[in-house]
Amino acid sequence: MSALRGGRMETSRGKRTKFIFVTGGVVSSLGKGLSSASLGALLENRGLKITHLKLDPYINVDPGTMSPFQHGEVYVTDDGGETDLDLGHYERFSSAKMSRNNNATTGRIYQNVITKERHGEYLGKTVQVIPHITDEIKRFILNSAEGNDCVIVEVGGTVGDIESLPFLEAIRQMKYEVGSENAIYMHLTLVPYIQTAHEVKTKPTQHSVMKLREIGIQADILLCRTDRALSKEIKDKIALFCSVEPGSVFTAKDVSTIYELPLALHDEGLDDKVAELLNIWSRAPRLDKWEKIVKAVKEPSREVRIAIVGKYVDQTESYKSLNEALVHGGIANDCRVSLDYVDSSEVEKLGAETLLGHADAVLVPGGFGLRGTDGKIAAVRYARENRVPFFGICLGLQMAAIEFARNVLGLTGANSHEFDEATPHPVVSLMADQKSVVAKGGTMRLGAYDCTLKPASLAYKMYGRPLISERHRHRYEVNNAYKARFEERGFVASGVNDQLGLVEVIELEGHPWFLGCQYHPEFQSKPFQPHPLFAGFVRAAVEQRARLGRGEKPVEAPRTDILLPAHAPKAQA
Repeated sequence: MSALRGGRMETSRGKRTKFIFVTGGVVSSLGKGLSSASLGALLENRGLKITHLKLDPYINVDPGTMSPFQHGEVYVTDDGGETDLDLGHYERFSSAKMSRNNNATTGRIYQNVITKERHGEYLGKTVQVIPHITDEIKRFILNSAEGNDCVIVEVGGTVGDIESLPFLEAIRQMKYEVGSENAIYMHLTLVPYIQTAHEVKTKPTQHSVMKLREIGIQADILLCRTDRALSKEIKDKIALFCSVEPGSVFTAKDVSTIYELPLALHDEGLDDKVAELLNIWSRAPRLDKWEKIVKAVKEPSREVRIAIVGKYVDQTESYKSLNEALVHGGIANDCRVSLDYVDSSEVEKLGAETLLGHADAVLVPGGFGLRGTDGKIAAVRYARENRVPFFGICLGLQMAAIEFARNVLGLTGANSHEFDEATPHPVVSLMADQKSVVAKGGTMRLGAYDCTLKPASLAYKMYGRPLISERHRHRYEVNNAYKARFEERGFVASGVNDQLGLVEVIELEGHPWFLGCQYHPEFQSKPFQPHPLFAGFVRAAVEQRARLGRGEKPVEAPRTDILLPAHAPKAQA
């Protein structure tokens, strides 16, 4: 284990943790997160214990207050951390458990340093980017090393951006302090194909590596994102002009499903090269399970169409974990899940029947703000009245409660206090301890909470056990003052947090499949272990399709523990 002492590194004797630093160049959104997650999966399958870190250059302390249109999904960890969506990829691809300590932003690093300065910890010194900010970054990285064989550190942004310079300087220093045999740099870059010239161009990669070298970092491995296989000639050219070994240039070709990426990178020899450079002795990876997952995704025997009625449908990154959880539900049912994103504002204009009539099931996901809520309520009503399988998540559950209150209980004007503070029937309201909260960041009900399920309920049937733990990210709750009236008409609270007395799951009696949950089950779904609610929901969609004469009815129950890696404990969903 290493630690900082007076600005220098001290390393204890014994087993050394290996560090892999992943950077990106040319353009953003090349796939650093998925490449890091795939490398983690390959190394874990070699028998190594791995973890991931994401260093984000923006000044927000965390992404919790950022718009989904700008940032995409906010991923939530068990300990209540609001983090970058790449942490979701890390958890889905391996058994590594993420926490708030696996994601650091410029804002968080500076906040820590300024707090220390205010407490007098720097003893009168002038606080500067070097060494104080870079030391704080290195301390954050080293704190994750304990108990892990490999730490994969992804630096967000693009090389050349001014915001990421402190992070790049910190990882530059790391190689000298932990030893060159314990740290390598992997740079992801773009090799575009120019249609008019009928050739791939290596110049963007050359310039990106040159920019990295100006900072003082020499890439050990180049991962070249492209839409086609790169020839040996092209790889040799890149190696020559970028001063890397010819055997250290790898093609990162586009794949049809993200779960194919570990296999593609292994076929290229990436994990073998990493093991060689870091002098890692391990078994060969066991990838048969990944092969089965890819086959299940690419060659299913049936298909369903699920409508996702939300307000961020133009930015599908906003629903990243949700999309993947539905794919996992399809894997459990030998089924391709085709997703139709429906703008809830359009439902208000054109009607639910027009936009949802083709769907085998309807899902209303989480979200914030008033816009589009009437469209979501209309979607719930359509699913309830037409006996279409319905799944409401977080705000989706709250929309279901409002719809039922208005159209079944006859409570005119029923609403949430989030949208109408003067509503005569606040069927969704703030918890008492939330009413005095002024700050927006990190003040919601966040992280894992227990939930007790009613025996014989749909939720109990899906999970197969009475006690579950799920991750939350919300501020408003179903108002218990209306709970009795709801249940008299068959709108049942089948899951409750006993400690807080809060409704966690609702379902509608007499409906083929109608369930809402206050938490976000998508955050705990994996391709090897589909979440039971998504497996059950997709199965309900398959059965609905069969009822309507659109497809075959499934003959067996969905599997929620398929292909579970032998080294990974079965997680509580």
